[in-house]
Amino acid sequence: MINPVRYPSQIPLFDALRGDRVILRPHTPDDFDELWDAIQVSRDELRPWLPFADQSPDELRDWLAKVSAKWITREMLGMGIVERASGRLIGDIGLMVHSWDIRSFEIGYWLATNAAGHGYMSEAVRLITDFAFDHLDAQRVMIRCDALNARSAAVPTRLGFTFEGRTRRDFASPDGHIRDTLVFSMIRDDPRWPNQPA
Repeated sequence: MINPVRYPSQIPLFDALRGDRVILRPHTPDDFDELWDAIQVSRDELRPWLPFADQSPDELRDWLAKVSAKWITREMLGMGIVERASGRLIGDIGLMVHSWDIRSFEIGYWLATNAAGHGYMSEAVRLITDFAFDHLDAQRVMIRCDALNARSAAVPTRLGFTFEGRTRRDFASPDGHIRDTLVFSMIRDDPRWPNQPA
């Protein structure tokens, strides 16, 4: 049943989502220095997948301003991933709204190279997915990634998202090549975290 949302900006959100090892919290303009540093140390790993790898400082500042505005309007929930032990910003995760009326969302993410391989992203995806289902009444949460990006695809696979398929030659990669996309989803009726210990 469709449940129209007339005023998305009035939907309650959070100051922070806290996991065992990461905290997700809304981006602010003050994130610039840490986010810039995380992108610089990760540039070679990000460049094949994400167009912002080579952005200028002014482009990053502009993006931070826009993502803060979209948080207020609930067009997108852009969050910093913070390592609890150190308090450092180690990446970004966003919950993009496909439809408030049917409560359909998409998760996008990246992690600094020096923070990869520790399970931080899996925990971050679990936190935001749980929030989407438990507090936003999500019907569907989707993750899409370049078919060549094995590290990104490993996250939804590990967490038990359903692999829905491969959309062929549907987007241009940052280097201009036409690539395929892998599509994963979890819907409200799916068992949540079937591959994870309780």
